[in-house]
Amino acid sequence: MAVLKVKFTKTKRDKLAQILWILNWVSVVSGIILFSLGLFLKIEIKKRNEVMAKGDINSVPNMLISVGVIACIINFLGGKICYDCSDANKFSRWKLVMLPYIVCTFCFTFCILVGALMCYTMRNELEESLYLGLRDAIKFYKDTDIPGRCFLKKTVDMLQIGFQCCGNNGFRDWFEIQWVSARYLNMASKEVLDRLKSNVDGKFLVDGVPFSCCNPSSPRPCIQYQLTNNSAHYNYDFLTEELNIWVKGCREALLDYYTDIMRSIGVVALLIWLFELSVLIGVRYLQTAMKNVLLLGDLEGESDGWLLENSFVETAKYNINIIKNLGKANQISTVSGMNDPNIDVQKTNCGKPNVTTKSIPAAS
Repeated sequence: MAVLKVKFTKTKRDKLAQILWILNWVSVVSGIILFSLGLFLKIEIKKRNEVMAKGDINSVPNMLISVGVIACIINFLGGKICYDCSDANKFSRWKLVMLPYIVCTFCFTFCILVGALMCYTMRNELEESLYLGLRDAIKFYKDTDIPGRCFLKKTVDMLQIGFQCCGNNGFRDWFEIQWVSARYLNMASKEVLDRLKSNVDGKFLVDGVPFSCCNPSSPRPCIQYQLTNNSAHYNYDFLTEELNIWVKGCREALLDYYTDIMRSIGVVALLIWLFELSVLIGVRYLQTAMKNVLLLGDLEGESDGWLLENSFVETAKYNINIIKNLGKANQISTVSGMNDPNIDVQKTNCGKPNVTTKSIPAAS
């Protein structure tokens, strides 16, 4: 029994073909939107590539870009097919193409759904990439004279100013690394030497942060050094008073930024998937209705259209049997009641045949 069978008159078939022709062109625009969103996300990730570890974070934008390009091609072809389906004679040349086209389009719409879901599942990979990338960027903050790292100080400073953040997890991350270059340390100073000797690794560690961590909206001058020493500043308590530096870590700030972008892209991709799915359903109805018209032979008469010719269970069993028989394609099938022609073949007696000799008539 057919699933969701609908009866179509010629007028309804023509209207459906015209509507699907328009919707396919709208789908081309949706493909351009997917491509643009993927390209935008890829550019945004590339902007801060220096503070991200290498990983699979580009899988989502690459997926969206690929799906967007395929959407433009498939829907352009679908628009041509639907336009020709308004004429039964023109439909004949697309008759064998439409079912493979529908199958390919179904796989394509599934890829859109996967891309939309990936936008919501990418957070963990992105968080790990940001954590490792920011850790290394802060670690090499002081290396302004080393090629390949000299740009990291500016990158981190602009990042902290732009996203109003400080450190990787927070401002205390700066306490654990030497972020002041040795060329700016006075080695004749007893305080500097004491700090270097007090550290096992010989690093100059201070309870201070770079200037880019300062909050310009703070009413008091920025306190960058001795942040945990209450006696070093007048009327200051770092535990109770709101610090005049950014408290949020840059990993959290960047993660929130990219998460908002990907959630918005995910919503758009889901809406496009629903739209593409509805267009695909319409094309399936048009294909089955036009096919049945040709079978009936009455191009002006009514015809039935459906999503599946048989029930879901029967269709599933049929497809499963096809998959099972794929492995048996190279095997020789035998007909019931007949043996394989290559087996048990009787050998031909190549010796002298037993020929009955005829008697020679006697001469008269």
